[in-house]
Amino acid sequence: QVQLVESGGGLVQAGGSLRLSCAASGSIFSINTMGWYRQAPGKQRELLAVIPTTGRTTYADSVKGRFTISRDNAKNTVYLQMNSLKPEDTAVYYCNADIRYWSGGSLRTNPNYWGQGTQVTVSS
Repeated sequence: QVQLVESGGGLVQAGGSLRLSCAASGSIFSINTMGWYRQAPGKQRELLAVIPTTGRTTYADSVKGRFTISRDNAKNTVYLQMNSLKPEDTAVYYCNADIRYWSGGSLRTNPNYWGQGTQVTVSS
């Protein structure tokens, strides 16, 4: 019914930049808050940035000033611009969204749609 598909990960040298995208598709009625998380091997999933439909974005201290979250509501897409990347940014990056969608003629809500993840590797 609804899918989140991430793209834009890859291998980059320390100090470099990457831009991740996450596009939602399916029987979408509306998307509320969208966010980006990451999970490094052996570590818990970490919230990086959140962007509501309107209002202020929030960032984890670990990425504040280096990462920027944005969204294109017409495209149901959220982005994560990552600058000044460090080796410790290496992880699988996931997008998350709170989505209202149509199912069987009814409106339903899932506050926790996840993408499949995209690998970001930063070499030193």
